[in-house]
Amino acid sequence: MPTGLAAPPTARARPVHVSLFQGDGQTYGVGFAIIARFDVAPTDSQAFTRAVSVTVDGRPAGGAWFWQASGIGGGALEALYRPRSFWPAHAQIAAELPLKGLSAGPGLAYDDDLTLSVSTGAQHISTVDDTTHRMTVTSDGTVVRQMPVSLGAGDTPTYRGTKVVMAKGEDAPGGTQPRPGGEVRMVSNDPGDRYDLLVPWSVRITNSGEYVHAASWNTGNIGSRNTSHGCTNLDVADAQWFFQFSLVGDVVLYPNASGPTQPSW
Repeated sequence: MPTGLAAPPTARARPVHVSLFQGDGQTYGVGFAIIARFDVAPTDSQAFTRAVSVTVDGRPAGGAWFWQASGIGGGALEALYRPRSFWPAHAQIAAELPLKGLSAGPGLAYDDDLTLSVSTGAQHISTVDDTTHRMTVTSDGTVVRQMPVSLGAGDTPTYRGTKVVMAKGEDAPGGTQPRPGGEVRMVSNDPGDRYDLLVPWSVRITNSGEYVHAASWNTGNIGSRNTSHGCTNLDVADAQWFFQFSLVGDVVLYPNASGPTQPSW
């Protein structure tokens, strides 16, 4: 995280442009993070954190910023904001970023101001039980579906911990239109297990590449044995339902998966 004392910007300060991953008017799950991207990495965060305000239904959100290398193409650094626990459901989230002219560190100055207005939907929380091989999906505290799963095999275990829906499907190459059927291209160059597949109804839940997705090839093990490469395998109909049900930012819990604990902040 940037540290040190903020220096006042000078006329020759290098501009730091800030953009937001989220867009106005969108609805997200209760686990989402506001993501600010920087095209040049600030070396001091104090002016940023003092200036920016985030509210929930008009009241201070009481959260914090976490700084990390950008996981999105084109960014040098990013800052993620969440409250201490999940956002409340059915809430209005607003952010004010009056940054233009403020110092981003010695010789650096922000060159834009930003605002954000988004909302949260219902509280979607799914819990995946590695003992029973079942996923239980709730909406605002009510169970809406239970589905059999197959998690990671012994040599490719699924991470334990709290995960958040990051993306649904992916764009087709060379454009901004999504592949049909929620497809994501998944490739393995392992000499003993090569594949190059378009996997339908794929919901990304970790930076490391875990998805909840359809696995028609694994029907015989779903609900009884863990045989995947770390992803959560579902029957096709269940995967399609989960894809259509999910919001980016929805929470997926893995309290007893066999892998190491998923890093979080």
